[in-house]
Amino acid sequence: MNEDARVPSRVFRRAEEDAESARTAGGGTPQTEDPAYRLAFQDLDFLLREDLRPVRFQLELLKPTLLLDEAEIESLFVIYGSARIPEPYKAQSLLELADTPESKRVAERLVAKSKYYDVARELGRLASGCPRDENGKRHFVVCSGGGPSIMEAANRGACDMGCETVGLNIVLPHEQAPNPYVTPHLSFQFHYFALRKMHFLLRARAVAVFPGGFGTFDESFELLTLIQTGKIEPIPVLFYGKEFWTRVVNFEALVEEGVISPRDLNLFHFVETAEEGWEIVQNFWRNRRDSQQD
Repeated sequence: MNEDARVPSRVFRRAEEDAESARTAGGGTPQTEDPAYRLAFQDLDFLLREDLRPVRFQLELLKPTLLLDEAEIESLFVIYGSARIPEPYKAQSLLELADTPESKRVAERLVAKSKYYDVARELGRLASGCPRDENGKRHFVVCSGGGPSIMEAANRGACDMGCETVGLNIVLPHEQAPNPYVTPHLSFQFHYFALRKMHFLLRARAVAVFPGGFGTFDESFELLTLIQTGKIEPIPVLFYGKEFWTRVVNFEALVEEGVISPRDLNLFHFVETAEEGWEIVQNFWRNRRDSQQD
């Protein structure tokens, strides 16, 4: 074969080319105007049919996977936590505006927990200092649910270091826009909670759980269940705020009732500071590496 000959990498037109042709094609006949004539991947009504749920699952799993791969993100440091715990000065403002005994009690508790905004921010800074590996892959990239409060703080800490940061938002009845510290091309929106939770954990190599409500409980206890049942390998799980967690969940009672074993309490660590948590993560993976080398 002539060395100057070039064998094309493809012979079919690209999907975007056909999509553009379909958009600009005229016709105006009953056949071309009917929805049945639309290209399947351009037909939103078709894609949103109940029958297409398995396809939407696949798309929602695939899109972030491809974009995170392209960003050379190998692992994540995932931060769970409430969307209702503001940074300290905002919490103080809420307390000053409280006009009933009940609202004042709630505001006082939010003020007490607002310190974790600063802790999450500092944890984001520490994790973002992790260098790329020998293959150029990035590790412990900070990832949150993309919302406000604790999530915002973690993303903000990464931004403080000039690093990219991931946000996994979810469509909710009440709009929740991504916080401004999420890197735009790493800001994802999900319809399915299940797929969002899967993406939190597919690349997670450490998880920090800050005080939170139903969503935080859902995410963190599913993680503990996956580790407990051997569905995923153990990773460092940090529960920030022992006073909060032992007040809202009686872990010891679960052992006493026989519904979990005593060793299950070793699946996570109670911590208070960013430095303490980051040291646990580093020691965990250092010990894992050393044990594999022996």
